[in-house]
Amino acid sequence: MRVLQPADWARPRGYSNGIEATGRLVFVAGQIGWNKDGKFERHDFPGQFEQALRNIVAVLAEAGAGPEHVARLTWFITDKKAYLAQAKEVGEIYRRVMGRNFPTMSVVQVSALMEDEALVEIEATAVVTQV
Repeated sequence: MRVLQPADWARPRGYSNGIEATGRLVFVAGQIGWNKDGKFERHDFPGQFEQALRNIVAVLAEAGAGPEHVARLTWFITDKKAYLAQAKEVGEIYRRVMGRNFPTMSVVQVSALMEDEALVEIEATAVVTQV
């Protein structure tokens, strides 16, 4: 994958403005902060965020992919203020689970998610290089 960064633009923090990639596409449905049994172990934003990322990594593994293959993430959050207040911790969790791969991202505040306990839902698109 190649990061697309116009030379005269400020560098974004924690994401890329664009990604160019060739390979096999893997689409991961929106993942929320519950465990493999569909139970919420954490009820705070950072805890649910970490579990949602771990769920994405588990689904990617089924396709022989990993965090390094993610080209796009779309986050749906229910509380922008909670997210911003914990942005440093969220960044640390992201790097711990996803590494230093910073794909294109969008974060959207929504009024609610389908699961009442869910605070965040994240979709992923990965591109696995053909060998």
